[in-house]
Amino acid sequence: MEGAIRKISPFIVMDVLARAREIPDAIHMEVGEPDLPPSEKVQEAYIRAIKDRRFFYTPARGLVELREKISEYYLTNYNVKVSPERIIITPGTSGAFLVVFSLLTHKGKRIVLTDPSYPCYKNFIYFLNSEPIFVPIGPETSYKLNKDMIPLQSDAGALMVSSPSNPTGTVYRDEEMKELVEFSQQQGLWFISDEIYHGLVYEGSASTALQFSEDVIVINSFSKYFCMPGLRLGWMILPESLVRKAEVIIQNIFIAANTPAQYAAMEAFDRDYLNGIRETFRLRRDYLYNSLKDIFLIDAHPEGAFYIWADIGRYSLNSMDFSRRLLEESHVAVTPGIDFGSNNTDTHIRLAYTCNMEAIEEGVSRIKDFVERL
Repeated sequence: MEGAIRKISPFIVMDVLARAREIPDAIHMEVGEPDLPPSEKVQEAYIRAIKDRRFFYTPARGLVELREKISEYYLTNYNVKVSPERIIITPGTSGAFLVVFSLLTHKGKRIVLTDPSYPCYKNFIYFLNSEPIFVPIGPETSYKLNKDMIPLQSDAGALMVSSPSNPTGTVYRDEEMKELVEFSQQQGLWFISDEIYHGLVYEGSASTALQFSEDVIVINSFSKYFCMPGLRLGWMILPESLVRKAEVIIQNIFIAANTPAQYAAMEAFDRDYLNGIRETFRLRRDYLYNSLKDIFLIDAHPEGAFYIWADIGRYSLNSMDFSRRLLEESHVAVTPGIDFGSNNTDTHIRLAYTCNMEAIEEGVSRIKDFVERL
């Protein structure tokens, strides 16, 4: 176990954020945290829950009423029927990943991840004394996995994808997602779909893996689209065979998710308000993409989430040094690509459009000046 812990790497973006907070005029384009608030209904429900003394433990699987709301959400948005009994409320997606990975890495089984991908995936796996199987992805497949790329190793137990993706913002469309789900099941692999950025898709829509099978694992959150990051609330949808096992783990490790946050989340499914959230991020995406495409090579079209994955190779082959200098000299905070893996990540940075348009415009101006000096 000590060896596994030793492999856990720092979450670099949080270190960048800590340094940027020490700079009064820093432009924050590093952290994947929406700057927009949840709706007034959500805020009022949170305060009301505390005033009404609804801050005691809920069942380990979460409030039945909230699980029913999520079930309705899937029926309305995806035309998929999901029993509330298969939905479990978790302390953010981090809690969900730890539970799911702990269920699937027993008996020496390993999880297939893409490189680049969200850095905490691998660290969760290391924490559980396992080793991920990395598959390099790049612009030749639009930073998406396909079945021909998946290693057929005897110790592979699960395959995981995220759509929209962090850090690239790419989206798996219907046929692409269906192919991966069907292939995983043919090969005896559990299929895990990280759908935390669903709702933040700017051309077309994202498919949930549940449209193609009930026997998949879906993880989502109230942090991004619903703008509730600090309330630490997520959910997972599991096949029936895993529900009780996951519940037992939660009972022992987390007890339950944040109670006032669960009551607040019941007011989060406000279609009109959420449409406004998506439109705000779309306008920011359009501006930032069009402003940067002639400065950097953007080889992943940002279809969703709130990130741009930019190739800085014409200026630097060291994303950490580039990001450090950009912050210290021009006061713009971005995330170095090496936070997301090792496959050509040292020539990339991730920029988050999670600040207002005025800040984004100023950030672009500073970036232009910075690269001109380089």
